[in-house]
Amino acid sequence: MSNEKNLRPVREGEEIDTAQLKVFMLEHALISGINTDLEVKQFTNGYSNLTYLLKTEDKAYVLRRPPFAAPKRGHDMSREFKVLKQLNSFYGKSPKVYAFNGDPAILGAPFYLMEKVEGTILTASSARARNISPEEFKTISGTWVDAFVEFHQIDYKAAGLSELGRPAGYVERQVRNWGKQYLAAATENVPSAKKVMTWMNDHQPKEYDHTLIHNDFKYDNVVFENDEWKNISAVLDWEMCTLGDPLMDLGTSLGYWITEHDPVLMKRGLSSPTVLQGNPSRSDIVQQYALKSGRNIDNLTFYYAYGLFKIAVIAQQIYYRYKHGHTSDPKFAQLNQASALCCDTAWQAIQKNQIDNLY
Repeated sequence: MSNEKNLRPVREGEEIDTAQLKVFMLEHALISGINTDLEVKQFTNGYSNLTYLLKTEDKAYVLRRPPFAAPKRGHDMSREFKVLKQLNSFYGKSPKVYAFNGDPAILGAPFYLMEKVEGTILTASSARARNISPEEFKTISGTWVDAFVEFHQIDYKAAGLSELGRPAGYVERQVRNWGKQYLAAATENVPSAKKVMTWMNDHQPKEYDHTLIHNDFKYDNVVFENDEWKNISAVLDWEMCTLGDPLMDLGTSLGYWITEHDPVLMKRGLSSPTVLQGNPSRSDIVQQYALKSGRNIDNLTFYYAYGLFKIAVIAQQIYYRYKHGHTSDPKFAQLNQASALCCDTAWQAIQKNQIDNLY
């Protein structure tokens, strides 16, 4: 993960025990001696798992662990490690992993170590700082869609990932489980949330393809090889990878595909380079995906509404932890408003039966 501007000293309360970590690294031949220097910094981007950069002996590693006081669901480090280990010879954009630890006695939670991938990660701020042109964004978005389609074409059985999930019944389970999770994390009454939950239950597709799905495929989770934007070196953040309907994966990505026409709070709460000129509309992304994948995309409103609702739940869960003092990061302070707006926007999409120009 390049973009070292996204690094900072480790946040108070999220420190890791470097003495214990060095013992673990020595056991896995990642360092040459226990007295070697180990520099630790923390990546600032991301709202979920904690990610640290480790520098030692002219080498660099990335450590990923769950957030403190987070529920295990959605933060299964062993699952993420297994996916990457199995995928590495099937999908060249999956980073190499080196070692997994499931013993919470070392750092207080399971974690794994992976390679640091060189390249460029596009966040809203870095894209603005680079002054990326509309023409460049046409290339960027096309490369991104290509990588997404390629991922959905992986033979998950050949990759040894048949046991990763239960693709049959996936859509029904997701609609049900995300609804339950929203209600468990709710901190205020949002009328549109229940309307969306009811509508999705009544309009979910019954037949769909079965593929690997990433569940978080967006600009700031891919590493571009260089500023020609024609190749992606790595796809990051595999914690939610499973087997299911690839169009649910597309729907989640569409939920994060914020445009200049979306509400200000949504652009602020789900800050994304996709708001900048030259990025395709959500409908254009769907057309590109359909053309390159050969898939018919029926029931598009369902998939987009689902994507927005899932993001609403994730934002609400993080806000719930913030409200109850389990994390102090100030960027979480308005996630309840972002969550409510995602629900409102999903209901707008349902009412208008479209995914662009909703307000």
